[in-house]
Amino acid sequence: MEDENLIVGIETSDDAAVYKLNDEIAAIQTLDFFTPVVDDPYTFGQIAAANSLSDIYAMGGKPTVALNIVCFPNCLDINILGEILKGGADKVKEAGAVVIGGHSVEDEEPKYGLSVMGLVHPDKVLKNYGAKIGDVLVLTKPLGTGIINTAIKGQLASEEAYNKAVKIMSTLNKYAGEIILNYDINACTDITGFGIMGHSYEMAHGSNVTIKLNKDSIPYIEEAREYADMGLVPAGSYNNRMYLDEKYILKDVPEWFEDILFDPQTSGGLLISCSKEEAKKMLFELNKLEIKSSIIGEVVPFDSVHIVVE
Repeated sequence: MEDENLIVGIETSDDAAVYKLNDEIAAIQTLDFFTPVVDDPYTFGQIAAANSLSDIYAMGGKPTVALNIVCFPNCLDINILGEILKGGADKVKEAGAVVIGGHSVEDEEPKYGLSVMGLVHPDKVLKNYGAKIGDVLVLTKPLGTGIINTAIKGQLASEEAYNKAVKIMSTLNKYAGEIILNYDINACTDITGFGIMGHSYEMAHGSNVTIKLNKDSIPYIEEAREYADMGLVPAGSYNNRMYLDEKYILKDVPEWFEDILFDPQTSGGLLISCSKEEAKKMLFELNKLEIKSSIIGEVVPFDSVHIVVE
């Protein structure tokens, strides 16, 4: 069934659905949850909430209300669940939204996330397609959290690597999201489970262009290289490779960096396509934030594949 008020649906694998309520307001709806990526329950709650909220910012919106989604085993101390929910609630509060309830079920492994609704003007929705030839790509967080999380689960991550990853994953895309709204953006998405390659592909495919990524300009957590060399690569990385088979070209990319390119991210940054002129002005503002942004590539006419890394 088609609905003329559905601005963004499932057709382009965008970050969230957008439904027009009237000429001034559209509702953004998203949902995400996952198993713990760190042992500390409060920190896990923060990361899961930041990840769920991210889709609203990727669509150019402002979060308003959130519902908790909880799976929790009865063999664990209920206080652990309390800390998870507290971490999530604090992050939702930081976003300027409010938790209004939720639902829980008993499960063998803890899982947590949010269903979030946000608001945006119908004419100002950011979509994951619309990138124009001549645009540059801006990334607002470094890559490598999936590899670091694998090292954390294997108790092989250094304290420094742990702290770097937690800082990146728990930082809301709110701050970068608010800045980019002041500029002319052609396409935007956030980097999560499909990695930089998968989400770049979705943007390029939806825009009918090729995205060229500069391997020397893509930021990553330094320790991710060491852990990738050790084989600490999440299973999702291999799934991402299989999904994109024959849809990309890598030129002189070392194996460890391939692992970073396909690494599934948790609460990753925004990927923004805009003109060089807008990017230059936008970066001046973005790089006042603690986590720095980078220009990592360009948009060119479609040429045999949608993604080229060189």
